[in-house]
Amino acid sequence: MNDRGAFAAWVRAHHPDVGGDPAEFAAGLTRWRAAAGAPAVVAPVCVFRSRHGLWRVARWLRRRRRGPRVL
Repeated sequence: MNDRGAFAAWVRAHHPDVGGDPAEFAAGLTRWRAAAGAPAVVAPVCVFRSRHGLWRVARWLRRRRRGPRVL
């Protein structure tokens, strides 16, 4: 498995949205970024959970009216 595939598998297994620990996930991201030589990113890892799910967003997207496309 290539490096990108290994990273994707790690994220799927440890992401806070699937029950992983947010602090451990942030520490793991820092380790992956350091190993890849990417610049350090100082940003919090936020977990957003809605009581109502994504149906509100989906309903809002359906109701949005767009004008005709003009090429």
